[in-house]
Amino acid sequence: MDDLSLFCCQNPRCVAYGARGAGNLTVCGRIGKRKHIRQLYCRTCKKRFSEHKGTVFYRSHLPPAKVIDILQHVQEGNGMRQTGRLLHVKEDTVIRYAREAGNHAQSLHQQLVTFSPSHPRTPAR
Repeated sequence: MDDLSLFCCQNPRCVAYGARGAGNLTVCGRIGKRKHIRQLYCRTCKKRFSEHKGTVFYRSHLPPAKVIDILQHVQEGNGMRQTGRLLHVKEDTVIRYAREAGNHAQSLHQQLVTFSPSHPRTPAR
């Protein structure tokens, strides 16, 4: 049995959109050259999507380990051109992954800030 508690529906029109562990998702197949990516099905809105949708790995042609290496180089402060040269990818590829990771991090931050409790010393509004 697959653990799908970390996933949520990716359809913005779905009632269960963004609700993790709601029990509305099932694995309906596998995709990719080696059939290693699960395809998920939402029972609420009847839509299918890849488990990578909403992540930096979605529609990526590079292996996940290479994407992680790119992002680690960028995180350590290496330049885009230098990272591309070290990892044998184009500079534009490094820029694209850095932007996608930044957008994903920003949306995750907004989601976490929305549900974070207020500070105990802050007066209630």
